[in-house]
Amino acid sequence: MPLIDLPLSHWITNPWLLGAFFAIDLLLRAGFACVIILRKGSQPSLAAAWVTIVTVLPIIGIPAYLLVGESRLGYRRRAIHKSVLELFNKPHFHQHDDARAHQAHLNGIDRQLARIAESVSGSAPLAGNSVKLFGDSNQAVAAIIADIDRATATVHITSYIWLDDRVGGAVADALAAATARGVTCRVLVDAQGSSRFLRSASVRQLRERGVKVVAALAVHPLRTLFSRIDIRNHRKMIIIDSTIGWIGSMNIAAPEFAVQPRFAPWVDCTLRLLGPTVRELHLIFAEDWYLDTNENIEDQLRASPPFQSGGVTAQIAASGPNYRNDAIKSLLLAAIQVSQDEIVLTTPYFVPDPTMHSALCVAARRGVTVRLVVPRRNNSRLVALASRAGYGILLESGVHIHEFTRGLLHAKTISADGKFAIITSSNLDRRSFDLNFEATALVYDDGFAAELRTLQQSYIDASVEITAQEWSKQSKARTLAQNAVALISPLL
Repeated sequence: MPLIDLPLSHWITNPWLLGAFFAIDLLLRAGFACVIILRKGSQPSLAAAWVTIVTVLPIIGIPAYLLVGESRLGYRRRAIHKSVLELFNKPHFHQHDDARAHQAHLNGIDRQLARIAESVSGSAPLAGNSVKLFGDSNQAVAAIIADIDRATATVHITSYIWLDDRVGGAVADALAAATARGVTCRVLVDAQGSSRFLRSASVRQLRERGVKVVAALAVHPLRTLFSRIDIRNHRKMIIIDSTIGWIGSMNIAAPEFAVQPRFAPWVDCTLRLLGPTVRELHLIFAEDWYLDTNENIEDQLRASPPFQSGGVTAQIAASGPNYRNDAIKSLLLAAIQVSQDEIVLTTPYFVPDPTMHSALCVAARRGVTVRLVVPRRNNSRLVALASRAGYGILLESGVHIHEFTRGLLHAKTISADGKFAIITSSNLDRRSFDLNFEATALVYDDGFAAELRTLQQSYIDASVEITAQEWSKQSKARTLAQNAVALISPLL
């Protein structure tokens, strides 16, 4: 009789079969634990979390590790991206016609940060950029639509989420109108984040009207055997006529965020760029587009966006599982470590690894005013618990924690000493550092940094500051829940 057909009572009463079962179970647990330690030994907290799950809950843990335990882009996509880098990662794509663009004057600290950023995707700091900060999403959307309405050649959009709401509809209408007058419009939206939109009638209508809409990192069941299914393109970028660029945290969605209205409004921060840096942003889009369509648009990268006299020095950094992704975390760590007076960080999802958590504590202890601004009500219950598990040590170290009360603060920004600013799509969590494709803008200018700091202050003014005394009074049950989730925080 085949083993699978034996009754349960036979398994229980037969010591040989029972022993074989336990031996196989032990080998599986030990084997996967060894694989995890070998592959993730350089990240002890992550390795410990996975080892705990696969050994304590193997029925759940082993399939979960196979699905999402490895940062696997997949053989096919790795091969394509290798060809993408060979195609686009060339000096002439970073060389601009106006020599002034390469005469960026940075102080010693800025040069160190710029080197780290350049090591990610090869984009150097460039002078001659006009930058405009948008802290109001409705104003940003109006300006984006106005730019699309003036487009004469191309409109390229990458968005993690595109909702079929008033904003998504308005942008779609602007794209359709642009296509009608001969503008080539390409839209790349994440297959998971924009899954509803990709199934909507709006997408069918856009495609019928000539707009090229493509799902980034599309998920197919067979891919789970060869690659992770939760690696996402989390970038938010718009490039118009190769001369205007948009980057930040804002998806193509109204602030009232129809799919999660009880957390609304979503509060974002977006940057409009003119100048040489726009081509660096366009280069990222060209790489992403090729990765998912195999269409080469390098001819559109040949023209240099005009140098903006009196402009500022800025830099673009792309990151993802196929780049040196640790460099973005290194960049943020360096910004924290070199700050001398004050550093302000805003993020919706704060699940730092021990290195970043320690850097924030050390900065506060050496006298730097460290301010962390996060939403009071988070749309991810697990992230909220994991974030708060670390509050105690941060508060004891002198870090100021502000919880934003007027919606879901979705802006991902950093300002340091009023001299250096970062606008990014990246959250302060391991997913953004290790898995997602992200895009970051760095601006080396006192005036812009002061403007961003003013916007950050508006977030602080709309927040409740958590004090160490108040935090020490929370219930044991709440502390237990937070610390329990913190055990698996490396996996969030």
